[in-house]
Amino acid sequence: MSQIIGIKANGVLYDTQSAEELGINGDPIYFDNSEDALSIMRHTCAHLMAEALKALYPKVQFFVGPVVEEGFYYDFRVNHKISEEDLNAIEAKMKEIAKKGEKIVKYYLTREEAIQKFQNDDLKQAVISRIPLGDGRLSIYTQGEFEDLCRGPHLPTLKLLNAFKLTKVAGAYLGGDEKAEMLTRIYGIAFADKESLNQYLRQLEEAKKRDHRKVGVEMELFAFDEEIGAGLPIWLPKGARLRRNLENLLTQALIERGYEPVRGPEILKSAVWKTSGHYANYGENMYFTTIDEVEYGIKPMNCVGHIKVYQNSLRSYRELPLRFYEYGVVHRHEKSGVLHGLLRVREFTQDDAHIFCRPNQIASEVESIIDFTQNIMNAFGFSYEMEISTKPEKSIGSDRIWEEATQALKKALEGCGIAYKIDRGGGAFYGPKIDIKITDAIGRKWQCGTVQIDMNLPERFGLTYIDENDSTQQPVMIHRAILGSFERFVAILTEHFGGEFPFFVAPTQVIIIPISEAQHIYAKELRNALLKVGVYAEIEGKNETLNKRIRSAEKQRVPMIAVLGAKEMKERFVAVRDRRLKEQSNVSFESFITLTKEKMREVSF
Repeated sequence: MSQIIGIKANGVLYDTQSAEELGINGDPIYFDNSEDALSIMRHTCAHLMAEALKALYPKVQFFVGPVVEEGFYYDFRVNHKISEEDLNAIEAKMKEIAKKGEKIVKYYLTREEAIQKFQNDDLKQAVISRIPLGDGRLSIYTQGEFEDLCRGPHLPTLKLLNAFKLTKVAGAYLGGDEKAEMLTRIYGIAFADKESLNQYLRQLEEAKKRDHRKVGVEMELFAFDEEIGAGLPIWLPKGARLRRNLENLLTQALIERGYEPVRGPEILKSAVWKTSGHYANYGENMYFTTIDEVEYGIKPMNCVGHIKVYQNSLRSYRELPLRFYEYGVVHRHEKSGVLHGLLRVREFTQDDAHIFCRPNQIASEVESIIDFTQNIMNAFGFSYEMEISTKPEKSIGSDRIWEEATQALKKALEGCGIAYKIDRGGGAFYGPKIDIKITDAIGRKWQCGTVQIDMNLPERFGLTYIDENDSTQQPVMIHRAILGSFERFVAILTEHFGGEFPFFVAPTQVIIIPISEAQHIYAKELRNALLKVGVYAEIEGKNETLNKRIRSAEKQRVPMIAVLGAKEMKERFVAVRDRRLKEQSNVSFESFITLTKEKMREVSF
């Protein structure tokens, strides 16, 4: 049995020192690769890195060093330019310190004592100013020659750390404020054993090859242009075709499932954002402008527009549930430091839908959404898991409404036989939600779609329907996005497949290569026949050797290459190279059209 490094009680992690001090009993956390253990381990490894930095650069000053999804990081100020080349030296110092086996000890200071202790360190003063008042005590963890303000939890000793790696150097604005000073940030990762670390590093190398920013440029899917602005993607023809293929599949499935298309404006008066609660709870993420001395907000979400669609008519219980969908363009004020290719942008398009229903219809509607989600994820070969996020600190609505909505989500998932995790405090400000997390081909988890139960917005906007007793009732609103956004989903798809998209969504499904000028008429006939059945094909007719043109087509990761020579034209055949199956075959013109048509239809959502 491995060493106990912490205790978990009521969903909270405590290190062994804190648990003993507070007399807390709970579930033991062992030194292994479980999620809780890795959190404690990586938090401690951040402090180990800080101690190494202090030894190498004595004048360094530290801001914060939290655990994040990709491991851990520390933000710091140093009078020395840190580059990727310096990471090996910092790692070596970390290993040297870890071998000494320094114990990690926690002690407390009052807020006043902490302010006095760090009076010459403006970064620590900034940290103190961000710590809630609490009981007036601030905890400090110390190890060897290093100590830092920290709430923990931490390992009992540095000796346990022997499988870690520093992964990258970046810049980070102080506190994420773009107007503030730029600090240096170093990211790292840690595991309980070297085998797990090496497996992760291999995955990291594979991820670099699949990076959607790299593959997207190679395949000419999208671009960014500083003249336009950061976080505002430009969709090139191939990327736009990929999106269109996704939209077409999704639209057909939505229509079959009883959804109606709607469209709300992209700019609405601020008064409605105040009614919805976005102005007070989400305003810092919005863009505002003034027209005729009236303030307007550019929509960060589509829900208010859909509420106005609902309010356009008197509603009867016979109409419910009403399912509205929109591929809605939204804008959010993301800080420049968090922008990341298509994964984090300032303008994006959600595959958004809102369902207005009676309370007794919640479970069946959520079950239907889950079924829809499963179909989509299975079509792309994603495994997935569900997580229920509960009421956050910043929220609207009564505890009773939140509890009812949360129980409705639990009931729906349990009704589908789906296991789920709980993310306490992770809900939207207006309601609890189910987050859909998918796992890609190389084992990485991605936040994707979401399902949110909302009883607050219907109340705020006074939404009603007439029930079977001619009484006025309030509907429930379900917010739902399965892909999340087309931008993010295309980024995930690109990395999942490494650009080798399945035939049914690929931006170019077939590249036709006529061997000589004599086959160009036959090539155009084939292309036109493919286009008529919804298969996008291009003719590669450059004045280059056949092998060079084939290699060029392969670099575009196109699923099928059709080579046409004199024999193929005479016999009305097509020489086909299937990239995914790694097969070559000769098929008749008509058979090839039928084959590609079937490939386009082999998946439906």
